[in-house]
Parts: sequence; structure tokens; C-alpha cells
Amino acid sequence: MHTSLIDTLRPTPGLRVLVTAGASGIGAAVAHAFREIGSHVHVCDIDRAALDRLTAETPKITTSVADASVAKDVETVFADVRNTLGGLDVLVNNVGIAGPTGPVEELQRGDWERTVDVNLNSHFYFASQAVPLLKESTRNPCLIAMSSVAGRLGYALRTPYASTKWAIVGLTKSLAIELGPHGVRVNAILPGTVEGERMDGVIGARAAAAGVSVDAMRAEYLNKISLRRMVTADDIAATALFLCSPAARNITGQAISVDGNVEYL
Repeated sequence: MHTSLIDTLRPTPGLRVLVTAGASGIGAAVAHAFREIGSHVHVCDIDRAALDRLTAETPKITTSVADASVAKDVETVFADVRNTLGGLDVLVNNVGIAGPTGPVEELQRGDWERTVDVNLNSHFYFASQAVPLLKESTRNPCLIAMSSVAGRLGYALRTPYASTKWAIVGLTKSLAIELGPHGVRVNAILPGTVEGERMDGVIGARAAAAGVSVDAMRAEYLNKISLRRMVTADDIAATALFLCSPAARNITGQAISVDGNVEYL
């Protein structure tokens, strides 16, 4: 049976998908998007209340409570994945925190270490557990890592965050080479300035550090974007769906910016 080019833009129904930090924000948008196209979706998150809200909205999504920076918690998530999904075709490694804002000489070591634990170590823990399952998949297996526009540009006063997001790109490109012979594709999505409460908090903290108003800092962010607008969580989710579709079968090892072209930070 002939498959049209348009058909290849839609991921295969029935994919088994794990979304980390998927109870709210970008993660929830990704989880809902995969569920809408007929995937079996499992979400983990540290926030039990947010998971409860997610499953109230979409009861067919299964969940685990976990701190992604704790290796034992990640092992528990994969025990749940094996029980609920029976395997894995897609991992969306979305977990991450904003980290501290301030000059490097004033940052606390504990804040640096927590940012690295959550933003980078967790990606290793999930990848190492997911790869054996992805190698067993025969359904165009994919690993998507959520980086940031701060993973391609320097970001003054946000060095812990930027450092981890650059590291995720390096991890992605290395895993793409390592896993390519097994048919597993690995890509990173680099969101730009994403509308929502988290970005509001980042803008507020940066405004305070710079000694300017929140409105002035928001305008400064928009002026750095060629399209002069923020992106949405749904923009990121749409890119994740594309990367898991047959149309993207030869896309791997890429760091794909979804940011309206942020020119500088």
C-alpha cells in the first residue's frame, strides 16, 4: 500500500512514550500531544499534585512520582514503564530547572550542584535506562532531549543553566553516533523564550539582578527575537511529534531551535 508524503508527517499510532517532568508546562503539552495521536503515554514528575491534575484531564496517561536527579527514582520509573507500557519507543527527556541567577562569584555551590543534578545528571540516568528498551523497539525509536536556546548561546548571569543546556547538546550528538547503528535516533529541541509562569519567574529574577523593571526586561527579551514573540509549549510539542514521525526518519544528531530566532541572550 502506497504511503503519501502527508501520511509520513504523522507519528505511528500506538507509540510507547515516556515524558519526564511531564505534569506541567512543556512536558504536559508534549504528553497531551502524543496522547492525542494515539500514543500510550507515561509521565513522571516530582509534583504529585500536578500529576493528579494531568490524569484528571487525561485519565489514560499513566504516571510515576520521581525526583529525576535521583538514580533510584529513575529505576523505579522504568519498572513502572515496563509494567504499564511493556517497552518503549520514545523518550522525551524534558526535565530541567531554571537554576540560580547572578554573577558567577556570588553563586552558591549548592545551587550549581542542584542545577547540574537536575538538568544534566537526570538526562544520563534516563538515557542509560531507556537505551536498552529503545534498541528493542522496531517502531522508529527516538530519544528527544530538551535543551534550550541557552544551549547554543552564552547567557550572562545564568551560567549554571547555560552550562547544563550546552552539555545536553553534546550528550545528544554523542548518543546519535553511538545509537545510530542500532536504528535509534537522538535529537535535541532548543526552546527559546516560552510563554508561561516559569519564564515570568526567570524574567523577574533577571530584572532584579539587573536593577530594572520587569516590563523593561520583558521588552529586552522580545527585542532579541527576530519574530518579536515568544514561543508556546505547543510549538515545542509539535516539533517533538515531527521528530517521531516517519518524515524525520533520517534526522538524528541535531539540535533544533524552536525560538523565533533568538539573536543573542
